[in-house]
Amino acid sequence: MVHVTFLHPDLGIGGAERLVVDAALALQSRGHSVHFVTNHHDKSHCFEETRNGTFPVTVVGDWLPRSIFGFAYALCAYIRMIYAALYIVISSSIQTDVIFCDSISYAVPVLHWKCPRVLFYCHYPDQLMSKPGGSLKRMYRAPLNWIEEKTTGQADKILVNSKFTRTVFQSTFKSLSVIPDVLYPSINTDLLDGSTPEHLSDVLPISLPDNAFIFLSINRYEKKKDHGLALAALGHLKNTLPKDLFDSVRLIVAGGYDRRVTENIDCYAELVVQANQLQISSQVIFLKSPSDAHKLALLVGSHCILYTPTNEHFGIVPLEAMYTSKPVIATNTGGPTETVVDGKTGYLTLPEPKAYAEAMATLVRDRERCKKFGLEGRKRFREHFSFKAFTNQLDMYIDDLMGSKTTD
Repeated sequence: MVHVTFLHPDLGIGGAERLVVDAALALQSRGHSVHFVTNHHDKSHCFEETRNGTFPVTVVGDWLPRSIFGFAYALCAYIRMIYAALYIVISSSIQTDVIFCDSISYAVPVLHWKCPRVLFYCHYPDQLMSKPGGSLKRMYRAPLNWIEEKTTGQADKILVNSKFTRTVFQSTFKSLSVIPDVLYPSINTDLLDGSTPEHLSDVLPISLPDNAFIFLSINRYEKKKDHGLALAALGHLKNTLPKDLFDSVRLIVAGGYDRRVTENIDCYAELVVQANQLQISSQVIFLKSPSDAHKLALLVGSHCILYTPTNEHFGIVPLEAMYTSKPVIATNTGGPTETVVDGKTGYLTLPEPKAYAEAMATLVRDRERCKKFGLEGRKRFREHFSFKAFTNQLDMYIDDLMGSKTTD
């Protein structure tokens, strides 16, 4: 048995959080011991496994500020992460053989003071997540970006979530000669298989027409996730389909919504305004932070998933769609180009409303094709992205780390 400590900034309900939770479940299924250390864990806004005792979670440094008068969010996040790392090294009695650190690499050299085996999972270079700014912003970011590159290179093993991210990693961290391995995220299908989904009508606040065709756009309420593309596409669809056919269409927009995050609040409000302006409000249903059970009901009860981010690093939603036999319409950029097969399990299209609307119209008109794409997606998931394959690969990397340090 290997004792693995996961160090993650905020155990919320995003894709990065789902990845580390699934990684912990995978290693636990192989008999390893896992323990989470995090800066923040809101039990009303997290995945069920982190609050039901599946594995222990220790919260450290939540009292530290998240920003300085609304600025320096990155610097504060790095300080909070280093503080948590110092807790593991100095104060903690947590038994640790391997530390799985992700998102913020600043903690890596600190973690080495206690543990010789640090695995860093790069969802995407953190410096590229920062919004562009003026000269002051560039001066502020320059030393942070340099430290990110140097500390990332100090990890004993580096993994990324897709070939796309690996390409971005290499073009961003030019001084690093290491070529990261790709560990595709998966989903814990045991949890899905062990649940009986609620009926969609029991989850939604309004009733649906009997012949409704349901599109689902599910992602955090953030501008970069571009729910607005789904709304704009629905507006185009209004002018593409006959009225009686369009009247049967509904779009569910669902995603993580944290009242502490200004962007979530603003994004939600802007989407509501956009739907009103497009005169499609009667056909759009907005949901905030659906529970795991409600999310499953949404996936099972919908007909097609609209995945709207451009240059998404990987994207777990297409996998969830494929496993529940739903076709995916996604942009022809980033991670979805490695999961969705255009014209077979869904459509990869330009990130433009008209292109999305054309793909949507095809499936609304031809529900048999929609079902066929869904079945092909399910088959592709089983062959390439199963939880078993994810578990085997991650367990191999942990074994390699243990073996390499034993023989050093």
